[in-house]
Amino acid sequence: LYTAPDSCEGRCQEPYSQEDQCHCHAGCQETRSCCEDYARHCLPEGFSRSQDAIADQELLQLSEQLYEADANKAQPADITLNPQHQVAPGETGDQQDHSPLPLYRHVNEKLFSKPTYASFIQLLDNYQRATGSEEEVTPEELREQDRFLEEVMKTGVMKKLFSFLQHKNRYSSEQEFVADLKEMWFGLYSRGDGQRDSSGFEHVFSGEVKKGKVSGFHNWIRFYLLEKQGLVNYFSHNFDGPWDTYPDVLGLQFSWDGFYKEVGSAFIGCSPEFEFGLYTLCFIARPGRACHLSLGGHSLSIQTYPWTKSTYGNGKKFVATAYVISP
Repeated sequence: LYTAPDSCEGRCQEPYSQEDQCHCHAGCQETRSCCEDYARHCLPEGFSRSQDAIADQELLQLSEQLYEADANKAQPADITLNPQHQVAPGETGDQQDHSPLPLYRHVNEKLFSKPTYASFIQLLDNYQRATGSEEEVTPEELREQDRFLEEVMKTGVMKKLFSFLQHKNRYSSEQEFVADLKEMWFGLYSRGDGQRDSSGFEHVFSGEVKKGKVSGFHNWIRFYLLEKQGLVNYFSHNFDGPWDTYPDVLGLQFSWDGFYKEVGSAFIGCSPEFEFGLYTLCFIARPGRACHLSLGGHSLSIQTYPWTKSTYGNGKKFVATAYVISP
């Protein structure tokens, strides 16, 4: 049950938001702003239960619970950043290297031996970054996907997320949830030329290059590993979040092998399961819309978009992108 932005399926009595393209609360009939399938889902004879809607307040509460449950996140001593130059919002496109030193001064790489980190890192070399190049998925790469999903599902973050989504009638079993995660994140689709050249995981966590620019690439571990190899050059940042512990959020500009990223927002210091879980939550609860969360008492919004040109299963959508909205 995906809460599609143009449908009331799973959204009955969802609070009004001006960001929504159509509405599913009781007053929408008076304002003539209901989604076309409002009557089918939300009136007494409908079959979509109002208690299955995910309310704004529930997202705020659950995101705080996931934040607290992130036992594998970096501790303050594990990462030392050197953010250097901050650019104004209108200067993010100037492609000037304002920061002569790397972004990461120190990372405790013992973090990477944790099972979720280790299985995540194994996935990063499975992709050709250029869109238009067909991805070939080997049996070993499929096993790596399964291993990552197996490890993240052992964590408190993902157990809590699954429990919430099961309560909301999105999934009947953990097996069904994991199978859907594999499709929505790792299922291949075409971003160009008809080749099955992309997936949500590749785009968001590993990064792609399209039309001469970096596309996606929102993960701090990937950035650190490539910067360490000399393949990523940090230029500047335009936003530094209010958190004084990890995870934090940074909006940054960088070059990847000569390809530029104008604004690459990223969580810094979170575990793979935390980032994967938050993006999944927002993709299911608020696809195509800003998803308003709370972490450690600070507001945060995530934007996700579904891929609209192909589907899997019974019309389900792949993840097109997911990222933190940095002001």
